[in-house]
Amino acid sequence: MIQPEQPHAVRVVLPAQLRTLASVGREVTVPIVGEVTQRSVLDALESLLPTLEGTIRDRATARRRPFVRFFACEEDLSHEPPDTPLPDAVASGREPFIVLGAIAGG
Repeated sequence: MIQPEQPHAVRVVLPAQLRTLASVGREVTVPIVGEVTQRSVLDALESLLPTLEGTIRDRATARRRPFVRFFACEEDLSHEPPDTPLPDAVASGREPFIVLGAIAGG
């Protein structure tokens, strides 16, 4: 008998302004069935916390907002294609997927 795939428990760290908007703590755990990618993590996050829809990615294009960055395992993944698999440490829950609000100024 084929066993159904167990979901990955992916930890997502959110910046303060998104935590406040969604009324959650610093870290949220989202279940991902299948491959763990930026797209699957953000889809699950927005499904779990609908108030975040459109804040991290544009609603129409699903592209990352300009002043939002993604990090995992001390690497900036912001410019990686959204369907690129995230590191195994993220998929296993050992390391978080970090959403960070970038700051610009002059």
